[in-house]
Amino acid sequence: MTSSGPLRHARSALIWLCVLVVGLLGVLIAGVATGQTETSPKLALDLEGGTQMILAPRVDGDAAINQEQLQQAVEIIRQRVDGSGVSEAEISTQSGSNVVVSMPGTPDSKTRELIQASANMEFRPVIMAGSFNATPEDQRLADDEVPEPTGEPENASDTNWITAELYREFEAYDCEAALADRSVESTDADEPAIACDPSTGAKYIVGPVEVDGERISDATHGPARNSQGYQTGGWAVQLSFDSAGAKQFGDVTSRLVSMQGAQNQFAIMLDGLIVSAPTANVPILDGNAEITGNFSEESSQQLAEQLKYGALPISFDIQSEQQISATLGANQLEMGLVAGIIGLVLVAVYSLFQYRTLGFLTLASLVVAGILTYLALVLLGWSANYRLSLAGIAGIIVAIGLTADSFIVYFERIRDELRDGRNLVAAVETGWMRARRTIVVSKAVNLLASVVLYIMAVGNVRGFAFTLGLTAIADLIVVFLFTHPMLQLLARTRFFGSGHRLSGLDPSLLGVEALYKGAGKVRQFNPAVRPKKNTGETERRLTIAERRRAEEQQSAPGQDRSSVATKEDDNA
Repeated sequence: MTSSGPLRHARSALIWLCVLVVGLLGVLIAGVATGQTETSPKLALDLEGGTQMILAPRVDGDAAINQEQLQQAVEIIRQRVDGSGVSEAEISTQSGSNVVVSMPGTPDSKTRELIQASANMEFRPVIMAGSFNATPEDQRLADDEVPEPTGEPENASDTNWITAELYREFEAYDCEAALADRSVESTDADEPAIACDPSTGAKYIVGPVEVDGERISDATHGPARNSQGYQTGGWAVQLSFDSAGAKQFGDVTSRLVSMQGAQNQFAIMLDGLIVSAPTANVPILDGNAEITGNFSEESSQQLAEQLKYGALPISFDIQSEQQISATLGANQLEMGLVAGIIGLVLVAVYSLFQYRTLGFLTLASLVVAGILTYLALVLLGWSANYRLSLAGIAGIIVAIGLTADSFIVYFERIRDELRDGRNLVAAVETGWMRARRTIVVSKAVNLLASVVLYIMAVGNVRGFAFTLGLTAIADLIVVFLFTHPMLQLLARTRFFGSGHRLSGLDPSLLGVEALYKGAGKVRQFNPAVRPKKNTGETERRLTIAERRRAEEQQSAPGQDRSSVATKEDDNA
């Protein structure tokens, strides 16, 4: 009756592991069947090659680009590329003026637009709205009907910013033609401007800049919610401003909520184009705003990325784009794989030598961990565009030893329990209770180190940190759902329960003549009796207390064994 609980736990854990593996495998098969992914992980730039784009800064006349602006542009472009899900991209400068973006594979239109959309981000109030294309000449206002300013503008939403000249330009402005020949340019922040919104097909006259994009501290996307906190079924973008931006945004929204029509909107502009023009429903005074509209999950994510990595000090055009070969040859990849195989073989040799048949459980656990890691890498390549680099492979190789370490801690804890006189079934349960905390703490430290390294590092080092953290999670899953349950089942077999000399639990390996016979039978340990075989290894494996008792007996040759045993019983 006492053993039914552990057996149920073992079977339940193994079933959950099978469900997890089958579930991941099912998702992968579905992706392969629909042509959305492949059966192998995506490879990074150093192993597969990819696309190289040279970005030329867009400047006026003879204006010069300083290195500080260029380096700031490199960092923001790197954040944008990483934020789009592309892994292991390389961003650098060329000739002190251009930016070179190298990324694995072929970037999609969304990533290309995100890289090229490189101007300062601005928040401007909308003053007037119109059609996307130019107004036909026969429908334009007569000269005496064109609005004229009646005084100086009082704020950025004031219609007095609209002069007759600006209004005529607004009527004749064709957004479709301007986008086709890329004639859209950034405008003076202190003056009104004409701007187009390709997503809605609208054209606006917008006032001067009231909030700069640099004031955005964070931007995320998620399901839209109403005032009661319930999801409405759409998607939204959440914005957070710094202290100065929160005050500026609060002043703007407090003014806009009382206005009607287009003047109730504020335009979010990037590279001279409007990426969104939401309305102001309530004053937002705490610096946390939510933008809702006809967003899909993809469009809300794209807008959040544009806002989060918003302001570049300069704008860029894609000067050239070409395919490049892998930066590392096939030899480096082969050497990396060979190093992994050598590491696995060494772990296997050590496990089989140290733990005999029990070492096969270590190898089986490593295989299960490898399957989980492989499926995770393939699915992450599909869902998050993660790409495996040589540094990532190095992280997996390092993780082989770290993963085997968990099993060694557990096995040695079981051996210690056997030396204390417990039978194998009890030793497995007690040893697990004591080893579990050590294993969890060890993996938590590994995972924490990986997270810190991933956050602080750039480039290939992040690939190393990612796979190291991923394998730490896989290790925990395997130890809890495979290694321990399998030992619970194996402990009840005759081969392991009787301490067979090939089981890895042979009493001669544990530093005792015999501690258990199986089936709950336990022999009394006598420190005076030493095993005849494996003397050196046995002496090393005696606990401190056992060694001390043996030394006491050798120092008192006149005492018989019964008196020693009596003293030991009294001390106990």
